[in-house]
Amino acid sequence: MQQKRNIQIIEWEDLDKRKFYSFGVFMTMSIRATVYPATLIRTRLQVQRGKSLYGGTFDAFFKIVRAEGVRGLYRGFMVNTLTLVSGQAYITTYELVRKYTSQYSDSNTVKSLVAGGAASLVAQSITVPIDVVSQQLMMQGLKGGEHLTRFQLLPDAAESKKFFGQTRNIMAQIFAADGFRGFYRGYVASLLTYIPNSAVWWPFYHFYAEQLSKLAPSDCPHLLLQAIAGPLAAATASTVTNPMDVVRARVQVEGRSSVVETFRQLLAEEGCWGLTKGLSARIISSTPTAVVMVVGYETLKKVDQVSAPESRLPVKPLDERVLFKTSHGYDPESGHRDPEHRLGRPGLNPTLEHRA
Repeated sequence: MQQKRNIQIIEWEDLDKRKFYSFGVFMTMSIRATVYPATLIRTRLQVQRGKSLYGGTFDAFFKIVRAEGVRGLYRGFMVNTLTLVSGQAYITTYELVRKYTSQYSDSNTVKSLVAGGAASLVAQSITVPIDVVSQQLMMQGLKGGEHLTRFQLLPDAAESKKFFGQTRNIMAQIFAADGFRGFYRGYVASLLTYIPNSAVWWPFYHFYAEQLSKLAPSDCPHLLLQAIAGPLAAATASTVTNPMDVVRARVQVEGRSSVVETFRQLLAEEGCWGLTKGLSARIISSTPTAVVMVVGYETLKKVDQVSAPESRLPVKPLDERVLFKTSHGYDPESGHRDPEHRLGRPGLNPTLEHRA
């Protein structure tokens, strides 16, 4: 007979929001700094024609370091960090819309779909302009690849010591060429990439989690299984949505207006293999993020639990091997998700992988 133990179920309303957001930003910033070189490499691989510049992820890494130094791997990093705001906006919007939708529907699926869609729209509205600018900065300094991007830094801007001088130069060029709409180029492509990415991530996360819980010994730590299931789900979601991510990158960097035409040209020039461009770099970027967002998320909840009133923290005896009742509303015994579950339910996007 398996040993039982008490696990505290920590709800959204039980958290110290200020502490949660502060720690969340610090945690995300740390992992972003670690995986950003892979994000930059992914963007360059996706935009290049064939293998005209780089033979693959590791070839790109060594060539960039030799030609541009380590700083070359962090082009556009400071601008890209502004997307941290979109992650917090995603979670907040999701929670508020889901709470509002609960007044009209008891269906967990309906609430997740409506809230997830609204959260993605809000997050992408913040993220896309940042992506457009940061990706242009990523492509600067690319020897022999100047033709791959619409905008090039002017010599005086490249040498400028002014704060965000290069960023302002690129932004001015984008606005002069396309107006305000230029900052939202690829908005639809981004939605078509990251909404499906989140939709694919969660089912596979629960699938891998359930399979691992069956295979693992009963005394296996919960966090270890979560740390394995997260990256597996991230790699799967990255593989499934990579074709659209390649199209998104080309639309935003090259200034194309048609997603369909970009997709057709990609197939015509490079065949089906073109749809896998940058995949390994994307997986390298997304899997560590998944570990931090899953394991770190659980740690944050435990830290925040200290300041939550104990009277509001229900304690339920759960089987040692029931992994995700507290963190993802999933009960392997019944095969159902808790409709009143708050944190970590489908819709929250741990694959803020990020993103060029």
